Amino acid sequence: MTAGSGAAARPPKKSTIVAESLRTAILSGRYRDGQLLPGEQDLAQRYDVSRGTIRKVLAQLAEESLINTRTGVGSFVSFGGKALDQALGWGRALAGAELATTVLRAEIVADPDLAVGVGAASSRFLALDRVRALPDGTPVSLERSRVPATGVLADVPRDGLVDDSLTETLRRAGLTPASGEQWVSVAALDLDDAALLQRAAGTLFLHSTRLVRDARGEFVEKVVSWLDPDHFRVHISFGDRA
Repeated sequence: MTAGSGAAARPPKKSTIVAESLRTAILSGRYRDGQLLPGEQDLAQRYDVSRGTIRKVLAQLAEESLINTRTGVGSFVSFGGKALDQALGWGRALAGAELATTVLRAEIVADPDLAVGVGAASSRFLALDRVRALPDGTPVSLERSRVPATGVLADVPRDGLVDDSLTETLRRAGLTPASGEQWVSVAALDLDDAALLQRAAGTLFLHSTRLVRDARGEFVEKVVSWLDPDHFRVHISFGDRA
């Protein structure tokens, strides 16, 4: 077919469009050297493509030496040297640690910004804030969870958690965590959070933000936590294990 036949040019492949967008972002400095790119699921949603397409694009960028990929990177939080099983739920994982949990807040809230940020279908969420304390009453963590207000989760303000477990309540609502991302930093407590944790304002704590999705990539939970570094640790593993 000749150029003069009037045939429309074939549109570029989605992988080409995504690769060019990420390439431009990297070369322009939008993503700094050493900075982690968003996860595959987030990139797939952002560009409205499959995770397979994202993997293909990332492999191409790696071949161009624009990014480095690491196999088997993972992390977990531990309490007193014991790994906390995310699938089990921290409440049950900490059961043997004799920590007391106090619910500070359990109510249904509207948060359109969160809905957009996590790609949730609804802007209605269950806001669940909890403090965990040692037997002597000293708080060691403050956790603020936001989950979809669907099914039994919408009834938590009235009925409480199923078996006192958010993980079990999520399962009853048909939300099963399958994957996620977590960001951890060291930050100073502000006045309000310091008061809840019975510490002086400015005390340094581990600050964790965890975003969890189900097997379909649908939003399950966002939890922002303050963790006492005298009791909690973050363990990171990487590379292939035999």
